[in-house]
Amino acid sequence: MANLIDLHDRFGQSPWLDNLHREWIATGELGRWVERGIRGITSNPTIFAKAMEKGNAYDAQLRELLTAGVPVEQAFWELAISDITEALAVLRPVYDASGGDDGFVSLEVDPGLARDTDGTIEAARTLHARIDQPNLYIKIPATAEGVPAIRQTIAEGNSVNVTLIFSLERYAEVMEAYLSGLEACEGDLSGVSSVASFFVSRVDSEVDSRLDAATDPAAETLKGKTAVAQAKMAYQLFTETFSGQRWEALAARGARVQRPLWASTSTKNPAYPDTLYVDHLIGPRSVNTMPETTIEAFDDHGTLARTIDEHVANAKGVLESLPNVGVDLADVADKLERDGVASFAQSFDDLLAGLRTKAAELGG
Repeated sequence: MANLIDLHDRFGQSPWLDNLHREWIATGELGRWVERGIRGITSNPTIFAKAMEKGNAYDAQLRELLTAGVPVEQAFWELAISDITEALAVLRPVYDASGGDDGFVSLEVDPGLARDTDGTIEAARTLHARIDQPNLYIKIPATAEGVPAIRQTIAEGNSVNVTLIFSLERYAEVMEAYLSGLEACEGDLSGVSSVASFFVSRVDSEVDSRLDAATDPAAETLKGKTAVAQAKMAYQLFTETFSGQRWEALAARGARVQRPLWASTSTKNPAYPDTLYVDHLIGPRSVNTMPETTIEAFDDHGTLARTIDEHVANAKGVLESLPNVGVDLADVADKLERDGVASFAQSFDDLLAGLRTKAAELGG
């Protein structure tokens, strides 16, 4: 897929695939995605729920686990770890060829731990120990309780995909957690890595709904602009943070920048271009994780150009205009974080309910 390859080779952005299921691994489809230019995989409870609900790809392993007396929730982790381990092997050549910059596969901790710092630290530690591959990212949500867990996980030398970032303020806390974690980590830092997943389209969905309710005529002119504007300002924070004396001291120890990752990049509003959150967020040392439909749309009619640091003053102006029409971005971020945590927790509960039904059907 030429656009995906050009996106990385010409513009320094890594395209990742925001999906994973067992049939892709078994049929070689995942390898074909990599050949087309995909350089990483992200997963979450919703993705696993959809994968495990379809077909019978998981039945044989699930039956074995049930026969061995493994409880359903533990069986899920065995199924997920099997998928992640296989995917890590498929992506390992990318990891090796890129010198450890790409080729990662992400697995999220139990979403029920989003408000539990110690529980998250232990879960991340356990998953890293069980899978023990250098191209594994454990996903930790950027809640107030998640931020210290991110720092501790990095300090222990384990790599992290920070998820559910919705505000510039929390993004700054996440980068600080990464830097202070690296400073607390002993020895060579080249094996420690992180991305910070800034969720994009959900911001426009929430802000636009508030703009629809605003009485100021200027509100209409701001619709569909907040998500890209905030991401552009996040990139400015990124370039400022990973420069200067503090960063140079860590880089001398082999540290890697914590790349911003644009997540939730499928367009939710059909009135907006389907490549909106790809075309306008292209820049070096960044990642865009996309579902298949967005990848296909970008390959078909996306625009390849460095755009992430264009029109930064306009982006700042959009964010500064929102309070004038009654939109509180801090409140938007709080709501989106609560909704995101709740959504993943519900997906996890639904997944376990589905596995219990499947277990009953299999005689477990």
